[in-house]
Amino acid sequence: MPVNALYRDDFYLSTCEAVVTAVHEDGGIELDQTCFYATSGGQPGDTGELERADGSKIALGQTKHGPSKDVIIHVPLDGAPRPAVGETLVLHVDWPRRYRLMRMHTACHLLSVVCSYPITGAAVGEEESRVDFDMIETIDKDQVTAKLMELVGQNHPVTLQWITDEELAANPDIVKSKNVRPPMGLGRVSLVCIGENSSIDSQPCGGTHVSETQEVGQIHIAKIEKKGKENRRFRIRFGTPGDEA
Repeated sequence: MPVNALYRDDFYLSTCEAVVTAVHEDGGIELDQTCFYATSGGQPGDTGELERADGSKIALGQTKHGPSKDVIIHVPLDGAPRPAVGETLVLHVDWPRRYRLMRMHTACHLLSVVCSYPITGAAVGEEESRVDFDMIETIDKDQVTAKLMELVGQNHPVTLQWITDEELAANPDIVKSKNVRPPMGLGRVSLVCIGENSSIDSQPCGGTHVSETQEVGQIHIAKIEKKGKENRRFRIRFGTPGDEA
């Protein structure tokens, strides 16, 4: 039975109730619904706890997809107890960690606005993220930082729109990434839209994001690395240069 992935419609949902539908031999837990984001598209899956009726906790080390995108597996830490199929649990996402990842992922979208080149790779992290671009031009990291912070300070709304898999297939040019495909196969794909009426950007993405650019906070480009003749890697960090938060 496909899981009801509640985070797809509410990035700020950090707790919910769920019923255990399967427990794998390796301890992985499937639930009827979840607010835990599963690793995908360069963004790490959520960590946190599953609370049992007696108040005891099952600590989770990661959340990942199963054989298909409609299967989400919650992986406990070694030695954690196993729940029973049919047991009702209360899910608690590690919210400070998730929120940093939401801010970082939104910052990566803003970087793709400032640097309008095809994306060849990306990874979202709690302290540092990277975005790789297909480009040969030399660009100043301080100028990029200034443009990023201008977008942050303008406090543009960040919203979701939904299109069908067929609509995305008919409009492949809206995908900026050259080698990471947006999450298809569930019947609908989310567009992350920045600005009123998507005036700043619109990009298919299944990750989690903040609701307005000001929430990203202080960020900067720490380094731009040459990774091949036509590839540049941008490293984004929180805080100001020399003062990472």
